[in-house]
Amino acid sequence: MRIISGIFKGRKFYPPADKWPTRPTTDYAKEGLFNILQNRLEFSETKFLDLFGGTGNHSYEFISRGCTNVTYVDKHGPCIAFVKKLSKELEIEDKITIVKEDVSKFIKTTSLSFDYIFAGPPYPLPWLDTIPNLIFSTQILKSDGLFVLEHNPEHNFTNHPNFASSRNYGTTIFSFFEHK
Repeated sequence: MRIISGIFKGRKFYPPADKWPTRPTTDYAKEGLFNILQNRLEFSETKFLDLFGGTGNHSYEFISRGCTNVTYVDKHGPCIAFVKKLSKELEIEDKITIVKEDVSKFIKTTSLSFDYIFAGPPYPLPWLDTIPNLIFSTQILKSDGLFVLEHNPEHNFTNHPNFASSRNYGTTIFSFFEHK
């Protein structure tokens, strides 16, 4: 995997992915998403939440582009250890808060709110379809915030009341949600 843009542009990182419950976003899909985000967000002013953070791919990309307030959440111990290690190597520990916790519990219990939330859950997650409702039932997304959910074609959110649009990159779909 590589960081597409910013101060770490071109930097490759190699997570020890044997038997990890992760599915990193492809560079092609990530590049498409970030082309959209760069026109919607001011990275240096964005408070970003990375749910199901996995390898930290999106967190590093945001920090590389100037974001100084990233919260990464995952419950898988080896992912947490990898992100801590790479954050230290990149000297970005002051820009990222790493939380080892179940995502649904974090959403329900945090008092924090964010400008942008990205969720990249495992596609077979039994409660994937409930994630948008969970997000919008709390105050976790600021009133002018943006939530993006990565999923496959087996899920469709076009009828969700907060659905705004989607982008399709092969078997990867990004659904965009906003407060109405």
